[in-house]
Amino acid sequence: MGKYGEITHFSHPQHKLKFEYIEAPFKCDGCKEVGIGSRYKCDFCDFDLHRHCAIPSPVIYHPFYTKCSFQFLARPPGEIPRFCNACEKDVNGFVYHCKSCGFDLHPCCANLPRVLEDGEMKLFLYRKVCASCHKCGRKGRSWSYRSECKKYNLHVACAREMLVDSWHEIYIKKAGGTSNRKLETRIPSLRGTLANHHRRRGRVKKCCEIAGMAVQIIISAVLGDPTAIIAGVIGSFIPR
Repeated sequence: MGKYGEITHFSHPQHKLKFEYIEAPFKCDGCKEVGIGSRYKCDFCDFDLHRHCAIPSPVIYHPFYTKCSFQFLARPPGEIPRFCNACEKDVNGFVYHCKSCGFDLHPCCANLPRVLEDGEMKLFLYRKVCASCHKCGRKGRSWSYRSECKKYNLHVACAREMLVDSWHEIYIKKAGGTSNRKLETRIPSLRGTLANHHRRRGRVKKCCEIAGMAVQIIISAVLGDPTAIIAGVIGSFIPR
């Protein structure tokens, strides 16, 4: 069967992988990055793949790099450590690589939606934004999502950094089968960040609410499933 059923995959030939949707974090055994929501999973082994890793396109083209042709590879090329040009994080597994330019993209980053929308707000993906990132306060850097009102910006790199401190919990869960409850209470710790930001800039409560909603939408997209509902995971960290 094809998409949304059972598939066979070169990285796990001994068993078929079944599509499932569970709103709990997992580590993708393809790209080695964190995921949430939709995945292809082995019923017999502790093996999971993002949808983008399970059913990749052999070659993709990205509007941010009009002269590039990105080829799907099972491992980073060469011996030199490589990083993703979208989120600036290391590439440790499946990757889209442009041989002519040397650019690399995680499969989930390569498939980030150009527009994120939840019915109340729209966020647009940019290669570079002149305004400061809501999280780190810096300009430029990695790809960014920007709100339609242009008052909120978040680097894709910063969205990933919000998860770094919790990744070891996922590894523990994968190795020993322990609960991921601690993980659910720690993604991401935004209360201090948002409060300090708004004290400095005099923003109102509504902006805090918008920022909280934006973070939830963006993190879901970065984790490989923009439709995943993670409000319950990180909602307790958003100021009311």
